[in-house]
Amino acid sequence: MLQSKRRSIKTTRPAKTRPVKKNRPVASASMGTADYEALARFRYQIRQFLTFSEEAAHQSGLTSPQHQAMLAIKGFSKQGAVTVGKLAEFLLIKHHTAVELTDRMTKLGLLSREVDQDDGRRVLLKLTREGEQRLQPLSKVHRDELRSASAPSARILKSFRAISQGALFWGWCHLILSDLV
Repeated sequence: MLQSKRRSIKTTRPAKTRPVKKNRPVASASMGTADYEALARFRYQIRQFLTFSEEAAHQSGLTSPQHQAMLAIKGFSKQGAVTVGKLAEFLLIKHHTAVELTDRMTKLGLLSREVDQDDGRRVLLKLTREGEQRLQPLSKVHRDELRSASAPSARILKSFRAISQGALFWGWCHLILSDLV
C-alpha cells in the first residue's frame, strides 16, 4: 500500500504593514504617460536614497538594519519608551528578528535594554553613549542628502500632483520634502 507523503510547505508571512484603507478616494481609471513617468522617477529617487543610506551606514561601520534601529529608537522615543515590539513595528520586521537585532546591537555596545518597572514583560531600549555618537554624524549626512534631493523630488511631485489634481499622498510628500529644505 502506497502512502502519500505530505509535504509541509513553509510559508512566511510578511511583516506587519499598514492596512490599506478602504475609504480612500477612488483613483481615476486612466493613467497617462506623465503619470507613469512621475511615479517611476519618484520611486527611482527613493531607491537612490535607500542605496545612499545603506552605503553611508556601512561606511560608518554599521549595517543598514542597525542604523535604522538606532534612528527609530532615537526618533520615536518622544512618544514614550521604545520596546522591542515597537521597534519591530517601526522597522516592519517580526518580533523575533527585532530581538536578534537588539541582541547583536547590545553586544556591540550600541544600545542598552532595561526591564520596564511597571510591566516586567516589556523590555525598553535606549541608545548608549556609543550609539548616540555613531548615530549623530550619520544622521547629519542623511539630512544633508535629503536636503540636496528635495528640490528634484519636489519638482517630480508637483508635476504629478498637477496631473492627478491634488492627490493627498503627493501633497503629504511635498510637505515632508519642503520641511527638509
